[in-house]
Amino acid sequence: MKVCIAEKPSVAREIAAVLGASTKRDGYFEGNGYAVTYTFGHLCTLKEPVDYKSYWKSWDLNNLPMLPEKFEIKVSPNSGIKKQFNIVKSLFDKADVVINCGDAGQEGELIQRWVMNEANYKGEVQRLWISSLTTEAIKEGFKNLKPSKDYDNLYYAGFSRSIGDWLLGINATRLYTVKHGGYKQVLSVGRVQTPTLAMVVNRFKDIENFNPQPYWELQTLYRDTLFSYEDGRFLKKEDGEALANKVKESDFEIQSITKKKGKEYAPKLFDLTGLQVYCNTKFGFSADETLKIVQALYERKVVTYPRVDTTFLPNDVYPKVSGILQKLTSYSKLTQPLLGKKIKKSTKVFNDKKVTDHHAIIPTGMQTNLQYNQQQVYDIIVKRFIAVFYDDCIVANTTVLGHAAKVVFRTTGKEILEKGWRVVFENPNAKEKESGILPTFEKGEKGPHEPSFLEKETKPPNQFTEATLLRAMETAGKQVDDEELRDLMKENGIGRPSTRANIIETLFRRKYIKRNKKQVLPTVTGIQLIDTIQNDLLKSAELTGSWEKQLKDIEKGEFTAGAFIKNMKHMVDALVYEVRSETKRANISHAVTVKKRAAKVEAKKGVGITSESCPKCKQGQIIKGKSAYGCSAYKTGCNFVMSFKFGDKKISEKQFLRLLRKGSTVNLKGFKTGSVTTEGLLRFDDNFKLKLEPKTTLAKAKPYELTCPKCKKGTVIKGKAAYGCSDYKSGCDFKVTFDTVRAKIDGQTPTRELVHNILNGSI
Repeated sequence: MKVCIAEKPSVAREIAAVLGASTKRDGYFEGNGYAVTYTFGHLCTLKEPVDYKSYWKSWDLNNLPMLPEKFEIKVSPNSGIKKQFNIVKSLFDKADVVINCGDAGQEGELIQRWVMNEANYKGEVQRLWISSLTTEAIKEGFKNLKPSKDYDNLYYAGFSRSIGDWLLGINATRLYTVKHGGYKQVLSVGRVQTPTLAMVVNRFKDIENFNPQPYWELQTLYRDTLFSYEDGRFLKKEDGEALANKVKESDFEIQSITKKKGKEYAPKLFDLTGLQVYCNTKFGFSADETLKIVQALYERKVVTYPRVDTTFLPNDVYPKVSGILQKLTSYSKLTQPLLGKKIKKSTKVFNDKKVTDHHAIIPTGMQTNLQYNQQQVYDIIVKRFIAVFYDDCIVANTTVLGHAAKVVFRTTGKEILEKGWRVVFENPNAKEKESGILPTFEKGEKGPHEPSFLEKETKPPNQFTEATLLRAMETAGKQVDDEELRDLMKENGIGRPSTRANIIETLFRRKYIKRNKKQVLPTVTGIQLIDTIQNDLLKSAELTGSWEKQLKDIEKGEFTAGAFIKNMKHMVDALVYEVRSETKRANISHAVTVKKRAAKVEAKKGVGITSESCPKCKQGQIIKGKSAYGCSAYKTGCNFVMSFKFGDKKISEKQFLRLLRKGSTVNLKGFKTGSVTTEGLLRFDDNFKLKLEPKTTLAKAKPYELTCPKCKKGTVIKGKAAYGCSDYKSGCDFKVTFDTVRAKIDGQTPTRELVHNILNGSI
């Protein structure tokens, strides 16, 4: 008997129907020589600390770090799960071959392998690898079953990820909870969730501490088109004011028109993160909502496998494109122009090198009635797919220069010459017209204009939304707008496309972050936790991204699971020692508790800084003057004063409130001491005068170059598969492959010094 094991009952039902296993049994389907059974997601899980040593049950610093010599799995302690596991095991005991039909990804491989291992199955295993649940895809998948060993590295990567999360998550959570947690407060720390939280907290602080700088802009409106002064903004009002008065006296004249013909390519196909970003921006869906919707679309057979990180298709999909387009009858107005000719094939869409386990999310061609939210998501997936086969949009990028009283102004825009793919997304009922479309100007034309000279302020960065937070996770915190560059950085992103939504939801659930309309903001607890964690490795998105890169290298067979786990154990050991040695205790309380306490205080005292008592005399109340805060008891001798400005920097009421209540402001930027700008926080000295406590930072180690050990002239550079010499064009053939370096590292922590010693030949 052939036993197929799927990841959930609904998928098992689809597979059973194709295989002819039509008889429903308790926990499986049977027929035609097959038994098709299923798990409920994670049927098995890593053992808990207490399963290894009984005293590890206690949350005690003396029990840390917890580093099991060998990691083991167990059946999840749930009666329904245990029952299903026993059914699966009994089928395995009768099986001639087991076919792993788990989701075609790292997690799907891990889930099913754990079940097989725990059931002690030793027989032949084959792998079903499909990208959609259509009948055709399932039939084709069973014709092309692969040996399970082809996916061993995928399993090792998944196993390593789980162990890494166990080691850091359990040890760090207990460590910070016991060391810094308040009453019944668990401080959850994780390999991916903590750097994600740190990104939100750091962005919030950057905005809070932002010191806006004034500037002035000279613009003029001519024929409903806004022209800006060519040399940009003014930092001094008087410089621009003179020109503003000058241009009022003259008509505006078009000086030159420059047009450059160009192409605009269709938007890329969706990967999961791209789809989540789009749906959050356009529809307001959370990342988790979008994932659930597109997963439902996949299970309804209308789109391909969604948990993907590529926007490309393999070349073998191209012959199927025409068939898919023909089946999309609801979109016949858009597909008809494509079907009458050869389908366009572009390397911006089809690229085997850019596709790993799965390709971009596309429609299967099957159509069905969908719920409103499902239809919205399905519609944009379909339209993206159709659009990439249309012609490019041809535009004329236009720059227009004009002048008034010899003062030159500029505007830029475009003229759409051929719509191409844009027709797919046209909406005649759209309220907003596309910006940047210019009217037709002629050189030498003149007319009246409306100049304006406005004072503006520099703006801080925007708070994160779920869309921008997902992008930040994808690029390890780096602001990247260019799609090509973003693709290159995905290897070092934090988390996986399939888990990022869950990470964000976990932070909401643990009340480390909160929603303010579309904004994602940190809570008091979230800020306190990040402020308490001194270890940069735990908070760094970039460094966490390097772990993700190692996991991807395990998947490719370029790094070992043993080395990854060994490095994680070393890191956890060092972290425990570091935190246990800390002398201060944060005593962090839950955000909700803090809010309730604060509300009670506010009810008694009133609102704002003027409700606070004087910290010096303890008798008067804080009062607000023209340039400073003072004490209401000044007539009886209290001389307490807080100037609105300190070190040429304006201090907000919010920061003064924090100083009065907590003894210091947060770290602020922009204090001036002579000609030097300083960063730090404000406290009171012994006489309750303001004093600046400069921020102390450790000097970053400067990167250093390694001179080529062969020619002694060039420097060692890193290529795709080996290290070489920068003077290779001059004849130096120094080369050391990555495999050679890995062999010599042999499980050691791969520090820069170690690698350099290997390249120098000293190891």
